[in-house]
Amino acid sequence: MNVQQFQWEPAVGWSPSLPENNEDRLLVMFFGGRDVLGNGNLYNEIAAAFPNGERVGCTTSGEIMGDDVMDDTVVVSVISFEKTHFHAASLVFSGADDAFSAGNTLGTKLYDENLKAVFVLSDGHQVNGSELVKGLAQALGEDIVITGGLAGDGTRFEQTLVSHNHVPEPGRIVAVGLYGDSILVGHGSVGGWDSFGPERTITKAEKNVLYELDGKSALELYKTYLGEEANHLPGSALQFPLTIRENASVGSGTVRTILSIDEKAQAMIFAGDMPVGNIAQLMMANFDRLVDGAAEAAAFASHDEIINSGGDKLALLISCVGRKIVLGQRIADEAEAVGEVLQEKYGDVFRMGFYSYGEISPHVEIGKCELHNQTMTITLLAEK
Repeated sequence: MNVQQFQWEPAVGWSPSLPENNEDRLLVMFFGGRDVLGNGNLYNEIAAAFPNGERVGCTTSGEIMGDDVMDDTVVVSVISFEKTHFHAASLVFSGADDAFSAGNTLGTKLYDENLKAVFVLSDGHQVNGSELVKGLAQALGEDIVITGGLAGDGTRFEQTLVSHNHVPEPGRIVAVGLYGDSILVGHGSVGGWDSFGPERTITKAEKNVLYELDGKSALELYKTYLGEEANHLPGSALQFPLTIRENASVGSGTVRTILSIDEKAQAMIFAGDMPVGNIAQLMMANFDRLVDGAAEAAAFASHDEIINSGGDKLALLISCVGRKIVLGQRIADEAEAVGEVLQEKYGDVFRMGFYSYGEISPHVEIGKCELHNQTMTITLLAEK
């Protein structure tokens, strides 16, 4: 496995310059801000450089390259596998469509007895990520590792774009299947938020739309905690996500964050499902714990088989926009923490990623693939 990386910045353009590479077994992954990817010009430059490659990418709430976190740039990794076969499938999702069916359709297109892992990039504004993951999992089964994330749009929450061999567009979902015994995939997803306040029961919700906690308006509860910051919803709610779990006996839960609000319906729309009967609790940031969580995710993604692999290694980092807002000027700390863990374990590892509206990965405790929010999620790729 060989990896090449490129970066575009407004002041300097491409660094290094994009080559002309006509190989047809290249996986070209790219992430960038909506303002710079939306007009298609930079995508067309990538397509011209790698005309026969499989090109997948999305818009972000910030880009990661190595230890650096940027905004309104484009980062690219070009992967040439030595033994691994890959195949990508995509579709355009309408808001009226069923996200479960969309995931099931993509999973069915990719499934093969040699399939080992699937990496997903999805529209982050229209799609219910939980239902998407459930549909994929039903089609693929429990043994296939599913990772990836939902595209971002800064803190605007207006429109997200995804690309599959085409100018990035809204509503697109793309999934890349990796096949064969040579591919090695590590994964880890950890938050680092602290719970506070009483535990509450979700008493009224429909899929990813939450109406009531303990029989009271969830939106009004959020506004009470936010105070003056309630005027800046939904963005300000990123500082106070919810953790949900099925019952009190379950250890760590799954974190959910807000995509939008509906004042008329007194509803909060989340990136994933909010099942009625689940226990919910507010969370708040602890700077050191967030950074430690990123390092833990890197540790979970590491395993001994990858140490002995040949060729390059690539870590895809997908972190939540809420973490970026909270960490502020310390945002590079979590990328650096991941780098330190991987460097100690493997030596040099290529790293690239983005800040998202949701992260997809198996739960580190129960192993079931889920949509997460407010986590650092890492997919580590290598070949043996």
